[in-house]
Amino acid sequence: MINYWNLDSNSTLVVEEIPYLKSVAIGIYIKVGSRHELDYMAGASHFIEHMVFKGTHNRSAKDIAESFEGIGGQLNAFTAKEYTCLYARTLDENCHEAIDILFDMVFNSAFSVKDFATEKGVVIEEINMYEDSPDDLIHDVFAEKLWAGHAMGIPILGTLDSINSLARDDVYNFYKQSYTPENLIISIAGNVKNEGIKEKIENILINEANGSNKLKTDKVNINNSSFISLHNKETEQVQLCIGGLGINYYDDNRYTQNVMNSILGGGISSRLFQKMREELGLAYSVYSYPSTYSDTGSYAIYIGTSKANIKPFFNALNGELEKFKNDGVTESEVERAKKLMKSSIYLGMESATNRMSRLGKTALMYDKLIPVEDVIAKISAVTLDEVGSLANTLLDHSKISLAAIGSEEILSEVEQEFTRYFR
Repeated sequence: MINYWNLDSNSTLVVEEIPYLKSVAIGIYIKVGSRHELDYMAGASHFIEHMVFKGTHNRSAKDIAESFEGIGGQLNAFTAKEYTCLYARTLDENCHEAIDILFDMVFNSAFSVKDFATEKGVVIEEINMYEDSPDDLIHDVFAEKLWAGHAMGIPILGTLDSINSLARDDVYNFYKQSYTPENLIISIAGNVKNEGIKEKIENILINEANGSNKLKTDKVNINNSSFISLHNKETEQVQLCIGGLGINYYDDNRYTQNVMNSILGGGISSRLFQKMREELGLAYSVYSYPSTYSDTGSYAIYIGTSKANIKPFFNALNGELEKFKNDGVTESEVERAKKLMKSSIYLGMESATNRMSRLGKTALMYDKLIPVEDVIAKISAVTLDEVGSLANTLLDHSKISLAAIGSEEILSEVEQEFTRYFR
């Protein structure tokens, strides 16, 4: 049984009772992410995620760690472009204790001057580690140019300059402004009793309600002009992201997009994987992926390959994309994609954490629950013509852009070959 409540504190609470489990997954979604930051505060949302683990006015960082490990629980968090999430998994008998600790972290983080300075060093090392992973970095390079001039394009971690210049009081004020009841979605799945959980959380949140602190979101309004973004870095391979602007998560075409992506580059049976890796041996890793947000999105193809493979890669990619757009997809490909997506959804439902995550994200995005059966029905209704139409929109050669990381010599050839087919 699933219950969905809009609480008096203006928070949203979603609880799914799964009585046959012995565990509970708890997620607190905060409606603040990197897109809500001013330029000089780039990376602040992620920095706050770090700071809430550093201790509260009631518990030290060690207390938090020992409390969770003492009950055999798991605690973690992540930051995205439009939200932050703290989540935990524990035995059902320890659910209330876990909730107390999570909300203490959310509302009572101490932000000590010493911890703030220490954590700057930690985040800087995280950025340095990311910079040393070009296969991860390339996606930020692509996003930075795609949404240039908007906070959507700024890395979630921030930059070395922005982190070094963050002031403790600025970040703390941003935290107090953001981590308020009306910006929270609380999602819980597992062996819990709905009413008992609701009463407990209401009692916590009503004491934290202090007026309206809803964050403003600046609308993305960027033209879809294509670009070439080349970053010189000595690497063994060249890392490539090729794509452009996509759809937002309100667009009904999102189901068609997922079917299309599964066929093009979403798995080991996809066309790009079979062509680039299995048939031609041009890469170890090659895939396509959509990213959807409240008012924008992207669609991109990634590959990491060597200098010797640049020419055959672009020739093969152009051929695959032209074939995909002009000849369309087959009935068997669409059916296989649908079955794969259906299986992924239902298998995910066997995990309390996945159920919690699905409920939390759905409430965050759509302000309502969308039954799994409705999602499956939407996927099942996707047609070959719809896939073909969307492919011609998202894979329009005139709108496709390139981001690349590699040595100067390699980048020159990459630009030449990309221009040959996509300009």
